[in-house]
Amino acid sequence: MTEVYWLEQTEAELPASSDWLSASEAACLNRLRFAKRRTDWRLGRWTAKQALAIHLGLPSSPQALAHLEIRAAPSGAPEAFLADLPARVSISLSHRAGTALCLIAPSGTTLGCDLEMIEPRSDVFLADYFTSEEQTFVTRVPVADRPWLLAALWSGKESALKALTTGLRLDTRCVTVGLGDAMARSEDQGRPRALPAFIFPPATERRRWSPLQVRYSQGRIFHGWWRQLGSLVSTVVADPSPARPTRLTNQPDHVRDSTLEDGAYSRPA
Repeated sequence: MTEVYWLEQTEAELPASSDWLSASEAACLNRLRFAKRRTDWRLGRWTAKQALAIHLGLPSSPQALAHLEIRAAPSGAPEAFLADLPARVSISLSHRAGTALCLIAPSGTTLGCDLEMIEPRSDVFLADYFTSEEQTFVTRVPVADRPWLLAALWSGKESALKALTTGLRLDTRCVTVGLGDAMARSEDQGRPRALPAFIFPPATERRRWSPLQVRYSQGRIFHGWWRQLGSLVSTVVADPSPARPTRLTNQPDHVRDSTLEDGAYSRPA
C-alpha cells in the first residue's frame, strides 16, 4: 500500500510576516483582493511548506521555505517545487474554518484530500448533490448522526474529485462514497453496491482514521480514509490504495499523538 502523510495547521500557527513565500508566491498573494481569501491562501501554503520541510528533511527557516514553492498545475491541482525543480512528491491541499490540511505521497500517486465542516444540511442539499445510494444510506441512519455523516460523504466526494483533477467542475453525483464496509462488491452482479448495515462509531472512535471507498461512474474506485475531530471531518483518497495516514511531526519518531492514536513521522530539521 502507498504510504501517505498528513499535517494540519491553524490560523493561530500562521506567521504574521510572509517572508517564507517565494517571489512569485508573494506576487500571487498581492493579487488577491479579499482578506479571507488571502488568509486561506497563506494558510494553505504555510501548511504545505511545513509538511514538505518535515517530509524532505529540510530546515524550516523562512529562507529555506522560500525555496519551496507550491504552484498550480493547468488543472488547478497543487504541485511542489524545490529550487525550481519538481519535489518528487504528490501533494493535495484543503482548508476550512481556519484549518488547513496537506497530504503528501510518493511522486506519481493520484491524491486528494478535503476538510469539511459539520453543520446542518437541508433535504434539498441531499437530493441535489448525492447519488440515490448515498441518499438511501443517509435516510436510514439516526437523525443525530446525519450532520457528520453528510459532512464525511461530501468531503469524500471532494477528495475524489480532486484526485480526478476536476474539482467541482464534475457533477458530484458521478462519485459515490461509502464509509467502512458500507460499500462492497456484489458477486452476483459484478459491480459495487451499497450495504445497508453500517455500525456508526461514537465520537471518540471517529477521531481515528477509518476506511472509505469512492466509486467513480466511469469505473474507477478510490480507497481512502476519514476521521472527525471536533466540528471538522477530514478525508483522503489515493491510487494506489493508501495505508492509514501518518501524521508529520518534528517530534521523535516514537512519540505518538494520544488524541488521534496515529503514528507520527518525522525527519530531522
